[in-house]
This record gives sequence, C-alpha cells and structure tokens, in this order.
Amino acid sequence: MLDILKIKSNFPIFFNNKKLVYLDSAATSHKPQVVIDRISQFYSSENANVHRGIYDLSERASEAYDAARKKVAMFINAKNSREIIFTKGTTESLNLVAYSYASNVLKKNDEILVSDFEHHSNFLPWQDVCKKTGAILRVLESDKFGRITKNEWQKKLSTKTKIVSIAHASNVFGTISNIKKIAETVHQFGAVLVVDGAQAIPHLKVDVQDLNCDFYAFSGHKMLAPMGIGVLYAKDKLLDLMQPYQLGGGMIESVSMKETLFAQYPEKFEAGTPNVEGAIALDKAIDYLLDIGMDEIREHEIELSKYLLDGLNKISRIKIFGEIGAEGRTGLVSFYVEGVHSHDISDYLSKSGLALRSGFHCAMPLHQSHRCGATLRASYYLYNQKEDLDFLLINLKKAINYYG
Repeated sequence: MLDILKIKSNFPIFFNNKKLVYLDSAATSHKPQVVIDRISQFYSSENANVHRGIYDLSERASEAYDAARKKVAMFINAKNSREIIFTKGTTESLNLVAYSYASNVLKKNDEILVSDFEHHSNFLPWQDVCKKTGAILRVLESDKFGRITKNEWQKKLSTKTKIVSIAHASNVFGTISNIKKIAETVHQFGAVLVVDGAQAIPHLKVDVQDLNCDFYAFSGHKMLAPMGIGVLYAKDKLLDLMQPYQLGGGMIESVSMKETLFAQYPEKFEAGTPNVEGAIALDKAIDYLLDIGMDEIREHEIELSKYLLDGLNKISRIKIFGEIGAEGRTGLVSFYVEGVHSHDISDYLSKSGLALRSGFHCAMPLHQSHRCGATLRASYYLYNQKEDLDFLLINLKKAINYYG
C-alpha cells in the first residue's frame, strides 16, 4: 500500500498550491523534487553540449545523456539502447515513424489501420501520409466499452494492411489494449505495429520485447519527467529502413560539398542539440517510479478507479464514457452530466481548487463516433488518494444542483 502523504510531500507543486486537488495527470504529471533537483544539478555542474567536445565537462554531460538512454532501454526492456531515440514527446515520436518510415515504404492503395479512440497525434500524421502516398486510412470502430471487437478486426485487417497504429491505453476511455495479442494478429498479415504508449507507460510495466510491437512511443512529462522529452522505441531492423526527416548537426558521419553520410541510429534521428536535461531528468523519474514499484502504482490506481466509478454511478444524470471496470483501465474516468456542458462543470469545480479536464481531449473522432459532446476527465496518479475523489464527488453534486 502506497504512503500517499509521504509521496505527496515529494512534490513541491502541492506545497506551493495548498488548495490544489489535481485530477489531470493524463494531461501531464507533476514532478518530484528529485527530478527538479536533477535538472538544476545539470545546469549548475554539468552543462555542456553532448557528443561535441573532448573536454571534461562535455564528456560528463555526454556520459549522463548516454546513461539516460540505457536507463530507458532497461525500463521498457529494449534489446539494446540503440533502439531508443530521444524526441520531444509522443507526438514527435509518432511523426518520426510516419515520415521517416511510412512515407518511404507505403505505396498507393496500401492501408493504414487506426482505432477511433486515437489521440490526434496518432491520427493526423497518418491522414497526411495517406494524402502524400496514396495509401488508404481505415478506422477500427470501438464498442461501448471502448474495445475493438474480434469481428471488427476481422473486417478491417487484411493483406493490404501495412501499418497498424493503436494506443496502448486510450486517453479518453482509459481502456488498456492487449498489445501482445494485437501484435500476433497484425504480424500474421505482414503488417507493422506502432503503439502510442503515452497513457500506458506511467501506469503499467511495459516490456517491448514481450509485446513484440515494432514501434513504441511515449512522453516523459506524463511519467514525472519534464515536458519536452520523449522516446521512440523501434526495432533495429526497421531503423535500418528509415530516413531522417530532420537534418543538421549531430546526426552526420561526414559532410562534403557534394554529399552527406549520416551517422548510425539513434544519432541519425536526433538532429541538433538534444534535450539533455530532459533525458537525464527522465532517468531520475524512472528511478523514482521503480523505487515505489510499478505493480504498487497499478494496484493503487485500480483501487482509486473502483472507488470513483462506484461514486459516480450513485449520482443521477452522470454518464460514464466507456463502461469498463477498474482493472481494464488506467487511472482515469471520463464522463458527462446530462443537460450541462462539461466546460460549465469544470469551471464550477475549478473555483474549489479542482483541476479537472473538460473537452474532447484531443480525440474528436472518438466523441463523434460515439455521438457525444465534450466530456469531463478525472485522471489520477500515485500522489492522489480517496480524499481527492471524495472532494470531486461532493463538488460534482453541488455543480449539478447549481446548474439545475
């Protein structure tokens, strides 16, 4: 059982915002003091550009940056650290796959398959790639539980399918997809599996070799690390097929007036000065999560989900988006109040110190396919407790009464 008060004391945001009840961790998590200190330590004691100089400071910075890559590889059980590419976040990671891999291998009438619950960052790049290559984008429609049925897979997946890109966990439903099973099915058709892991990596143990996905993308800022640092895992055989779509310093072997020889991956895909402090702070965030225990974090979130789902079901006019139980979702619940706009509810709650997301959550196609307007989303993490959810439930009732 997690000691929430002790954990919460590690996060200065709560000390500096006494009334804050933060239920928007699916958008971004807060940062523990050890992560903040690691950034300060880098700029105070190690600041230098990496892989550029042979003087002591640069070598120390380079060592810390390279160690961070190894830490990420260990955390997700990549075969080796060269399969880890640092980006600025999940969005850039998915764009990297779309433009460095898909644009180079797709032909006219090839098909890309995505689900209807994808975040826009796992939808828009594929739309664009299809326009550029003549490939066709097909959409898997989820059921009322936020799952893709076996029948839907059978209808949409075919030998024409070259890429399947799907969220490990939906940022609206919270639904956790069985990536290992999906990978087995997708590979039977000779297609490549891309996974948006942004909502899964903070909450679940992720083993990319066991999942057997071809690409796995995620962001640091949702797992206690800073904004602006992300990761793309890619199997090395696919990295060999990819061409960089950003060119510049740090990603070349040699340059002449007539031609350029690119460096080997991962440097090949990391043009320019990287987010060094972000990478080493991600290293520290991983240490923090592992010290607490990913299994313990998961158990805590399941208990919170059970508690919140039970409480919401007792309030009239509340409709939960995606009727799945606590074990089948990450630490979030999306819902709406019949007859009241979600923005109005969120605005009312904010006056009491509640931070709760309202809107389409960068997943407009999902709301459209399920014929639903804007929703509210309560998302919680290792620093939340049942008292936070009680506060939400009490103020939700007040908001509903206020708007009549």
